[in-house]
Amino acid sequence: MYAVIATGGKQYRVQEGDVLDIERIDVEAGAIIEFPEVLSVGNGSDIECGTPVLESASVEAEVIDHFRGKKLVVFKMKRRKGYRKKHGHRQELTKIQITKIAQ
Repeated sequence: MYAVIATGGKQYRVQEGDVLDIERIDVEAGAIIEFPEVLSVGNGSDIECGTPVLESASVEAEVIDHFRGKKLVVFKMKRRKGYRKKHGHRQELTKIQITKIAQ
């Protein structure tokens, strides 16, 4: 059984036991969270899609850890003008493990 959930502006296809890195969620490590936006649920060839979400489906996950992602370098330059800007960015992430998919 799998589900498609939406969180942090992205969509993820998840199964029970999957470990994901998602955008930071403001809960403590070890807490159980439920995702309200379940877009579809599938079991083999049976697929149930929501319009836009399924009210009857739910996905629960356990928060494992909070961390910062890999550093990204943003570099802007205009040739022959002496203009150079260098910025870095590290995204705040949360590691979760999917524990339950209910239909």
